[in-house]
Amino acid sequence: MSEPTIDVYSWPTPNGHKVHIMLEECGLPYRAHPINIGKGEQFEPDFLAISPNNKIPAITDPQGPDGRPISLFESGAILVYLAGKTGKFLPPGDRERYNVLQWLMFQMGGVGPMLGQAHHFRLYAPEKVPYAIDRYTNEAKRLYGVIDKQLGKSRFVAGPEYSIADIAIFPWLRNWKGQGIELDDFPKLKRWFEGIEARPAVQRGVKVLADLRKPLTDDKARDILFGKTQFERR
Repeated sequence: MSEPTIDVYSWPTPNGHKVHIMLEECGLPYRAHPINIGKGEQFEPDFLAISPNNKIPAITDPQGPDGRPISLFESGAILVYLAGKTGKFLPPGDRERYNVLQWLMFQMGGVGPMLGQAHHFRLYAPEKVPYAIDRYTNEAKRLYGVIDKQLGKSRFVAGPEYSIADIAIFPWLRNWKGQGIELDDFPKLKRWFEGIEARPAVQRGVKVLADLRKPLTDDKARDILFGKTQFERR
């Protein structure tokens, strides 16, 4: 009997790539449904029913923990769920598991928000504000330094084994140039990054829906993502 197919509602962004990569690494069957965040599809009622924060990604699994369907939003929660479902990429031991989870929270609370802001103010902000650019570029460099130092202690971010912490962090570092970073300044991170990038499942994961994404040059799309439209359409 084949395993039920998970439905993924997503877009080719770092948070979307986390889930795409995890599904590929776990070998789970899934269908990717594009939610074009530049067109405002994240505000549609059907999507809000499973992702009330109007953010991608979200999933529905017809066979949840109790055998009944379950839907989840927030990429970090989805990674933890898929790790629990498959027994992969999250260690069973308490000490090792909490270590992975703290680095997952590091990505969710620091790497994602801060690198996202660096990328925004450097590339997308209509006005180039030196203070904002310097503030978030410096914070990006600090975070890269934290990861580089950690990778001087272990092969992967949270220890000797590849985990959801690596899966969560990697997609956010793919835009290192736009964040004002030179990877050569972080040799241990660069070695890790190139190793993750070479994994076949990672290569497949970052290609999911990638052909649908276009450069963000349209003013309306920018307003939907960054401006007042995102509040007006709730």
